[in-house]
Amino acid sequence: MFDLIIIGGSAAGSAAAIYAARRNLNFKVVTFDVGGEVALSGVVNNWPGIIEIQGFELAQKFNEHVKSYGVEIDTGYKVEKIISEKNYHTVIAKDGAGVEKQYQTKTVIVATGIHPRQLGVVGEKEFDRKGVTYCTVCDGPLFKKKITTTVGSGNSALESAIMMAGIAQKVYLLSKYANTHEDNFGFPKGENILIEKLKTLPNIEVIYSATTTEILGEKSVTGLKYTVGGEEKTIETQGVMVHIGQIPNSQFLDTVNKNKINEIMVDPKCRTSVPGIFAAGDVTDVAYKQIGISAGQGITSALAAIEYINLWN
Repeated sequence: MFDLIIIGGSAAGSAAAIYAARRNLNFKVVTFDVGGEVALSGVVNNWPGIIEIQGFELAQKFNEHVKSYGVEIDTGYKVEKIISEKNYHTVIAKDGAGVEKQYQTKTVIVATGIHPRQLGVVGEKEFDRKGVTYCTVCDGPLFKKKITTTVGSGNSALESAIMMAGIAQKVYLLSKYANTHEDNFGFPKGENILIEKLKTLPNIEVIYSATTTEILGEKSVTGLKYTVGGEEKTIETQGVMVHIGQIPNSQFLDTVNKNKINEIMVDPKCRTSVPGIFAAGDVTDVAYKQIGISAGQGITSALAAIEYINLWN
């Protein structure tokens, strides 16, 4: 019987693991990969104490910190179900080969994060990894001197286009919002510093009020269709970077309360509706999806789990 199982190996899971280790809990981290979306986030310059660092490097530092306490990490496992019985929980996970592991534990912290939302248009699945990518940081360098198109209207789309401006010959950025003051000039949730940076880059062309309808190609991407005001247009492009939001990785957990977009609902102590199950980071209904906030929630969830364990019987 473990005291705690932490599901997830990014900011929230790592922070929770550090605090659990410092309290000498009998626990384990179960995760499919290390770093999650942090490892794919490009340049990070809002992590306190570090002026600028690559997301992948920051994720590695999280992992190194956790391992420095001798924490056991089962990597390559996806949790499929959590069964709650009486005063304990059984976490069921499988690796890529389908080999199952079960963990009985007093408490669980779910810190599984989010994954990219897809456009759902013709050609998207066919050209996945053949020009379509959801990680500009990972795949952007493959499109040196080519034409690329980023689809999205948030910070990740702005960062994608700015990054590609230094790699590609020409960069299109398609926003579904209008270029108006009310829509923050096409990027309602975008940070002004990124929008201003975008405007200074001569090889970026922003197309406003655009809806992507199809991704074109043969063996790889060659173009993209979109509509503006009911009129369909086509642009030449060799790469399509999709950055239209994220979906919480909460599908395996059906016993706790979630909101309409499947974020796990938590209270100020990161407690879910099921006693002994806590959740932290981007998978929750926390208002802002930020690395620092995820780490803070990870700490909160660990301290709340410790409080629960102290009363466990």
